[in-house]
Amino acid sequence: MVMGLCLLVYTLGQRGLPQSLKRGSQTIQNQLGKPTATPTLGWVFQCFMSIHLFTFASLKQISNLSEQRCWILQFFSAPCRKYYLLC
Repeated sequence: MVMGLCLLVYTLGQRGLPQSLKRGSQTIQNQLGKPTATPTLGWVFQCFMSIHLFTFASLKQISNLSEQRCWILQFFSAPCRKYYLLC
């Protein structure tokens, strides 16, 4: 049951990101550095693997959040951006 739920969430994300890119007529870079309007969600997940949330003196901070990653995050929903302290 958990596996089915994970696949559902992945599928929704896989459909939602290209739709969001298409609405804004935008692209993001693929693995080869070329612009694409239909990236795989697996590639996007790999881009975000090195980002870390840490708390220091009761202050939350994000490390390794580059401009490219912020660009990609603008195509996700507000709760997702909130996780990365952008909203």
